[in-house]
Amino acid sequence: MEKQCILVVDDDKEIVRAISIYLEKEGYAVEFARSRNIHLILIDVMMPRQNGLAAILKIRETRNLPIIVLSAKSEDSDKILGLSMGADDYITKPFNPQ
Repeated sequence: MEKQCILVVDDDKEIVRAISIYLEKEGYAVEFARSRNIHLILIDVMMPRQNGLAAILKIRETRNLPIIVLSAKSEDSDKILGLSMGADDYITKPFNPQ
């Protein structure tokens, strides 16, 4: 049986590594590029090259898969904006992996 694959998009390599460890312990495959069939995307909002919200809009042009935002931006307005741009959920950093 193929593992469900999660794409983790964050500019902080330590966060990506920590998330990967937790997800792999739960039986998920963690992906860092588009090389596999992705079942879920975890994406940061504040990244140096492309804003995560702009990336969500781009993804939504062609794919309808679950997207969860992981962000240090914790104001209600930030959460509403993320959800209105197409995210399925919005989790603020720091987060409890449980």
